[in-house]
Amino acid sequence: MHTPQQASNASQPARGSHSVRLITLLTAALAVAGMLLLAHSDVAAQSGSEAPKTAAGAPAGNTQHGKTIYVTDGCYECHGYAAQGGAGTGPKLGPNPIPYAAFSFQVRSPRDEMPPYTAKVLSDADLADIYAFMQSLPQPPKPDSIPLLK
Repeated sequence: MHTPQQASNASQPARGSHSVRLITLLTAALAVAGMLLLAHSDVAAQSGSEAPKTAAGAPAGNTQHGKTIYVTDGCYECHGYAAQGGAGTGPKLGPNPIPYAAFSFQVRSPRDEMPPYTAKVLSDADLADIYAFMQSLPQPPKPDSIPLLK
């Protein structure tokens, strides 16, 4: 038969189980942070530290060549010709794309339905050119500047 103290202790989780869960969560968070840091450093190493940088830490790219690759490699199929994205397809990419490191990581190791574009498929220079194209896209007109929407 259990004493009242033993019954009370039996209904509570073991004292160390909270610590174990906390340590497990912290370890997982550190592992994810480490992977992101490694991915970021791999992207930086692939792009070459000697390349000139533009806004958002991107290497300088050729806008016109980026537009050509964007179309010929089929980016437009999901993201639209003006990188505007669409319902049920890829997200909006421009203007004002995400930071280059995040863009590069997503292209090389995508989530969801996007196929990976490794350096064998899409060179680092081509990736920088596509990013330059997305940065060059003009802002859409403000809704109040469109006569039919007034």
